[in-house]
Amino acid sequence: MSRTHSAHLLALASATALLASAPADALIVYDPTNYASNVLQAARALEQINNQIRSLQNQATSLLNEGRNLASLPFSSLQALEAQVQQTRTLLTQAERLAYDVRQIDQAFSSRYGTVSASTSNAALVEGARDRWETSVAAFKEALKVQAGVVGNLDGTHSILNALLSRSQSATGALQAAQAGNQLVALQIRQVVDMTAVMAAASRAQAIEAARGATAEAEGRARFARFVKRGPRG
Repeated sequence: MSRTHSAHLLALASATALLASAPADALIVYDPTNYASNVLQAARALEQINNQIRSLQNQATSLLNEGRNLASLPFSSLQALEAQVQQTRTLLTQAERLAYDVRQIDQAFSSRYGTVSASTSNAALVEGARDRWETSVAAFKEALKVQAGVVGNLDGTHSILNALLSRSQSATGALQAAQAGNQLVALQIRQVVDMTAVMAAASRAQAIEAARGATAEAEGRARFARFVKRGPRG
């Protein structure tokens, strides 16, 4: 037997003796069934963790969307619109001589317009005609002022409209879109108010002028009746 072969046998015997003397729990035993069960449990645990992560991500996305939907529109045109409406109302309340008041109009038509007595003096007829003419002039002047005020609102209307359209297109949530839409509706209502004011002022001026013309005809008939009653002078 060679020396090398003898050394190999000696090493093998030593290893066998060490294994025989080692404690039982120091031995490593591979169990395929147990390994497969552990891998399956780890995979299931990982899947649960991934599901929890996805659930948290969905909740975070939902909260972000709710925050966007509840975010208020960082622009308000209501104050400017209210100021423009108030300006138009102020122009209407500045009506001279004959205001937008049912009682005043009724009294004016009872005293200054309508029938004319044939016994009214010439001086009174002239004074009444002058008063009615001045009232008509004032009414047309006020109608022009209202129209000028409404035209002056056009630049502000254009600026507000552009701002609202820009905000509505860039709205990040339902609340911002709704608020932008409401302000656009308010802008349209203000335009309707302006047009109503213009029509009211113009119609008022035309009505006063028509009343003045009718009263002038009544004065003419009264003067003619007085002339016929007195007869021509020789």
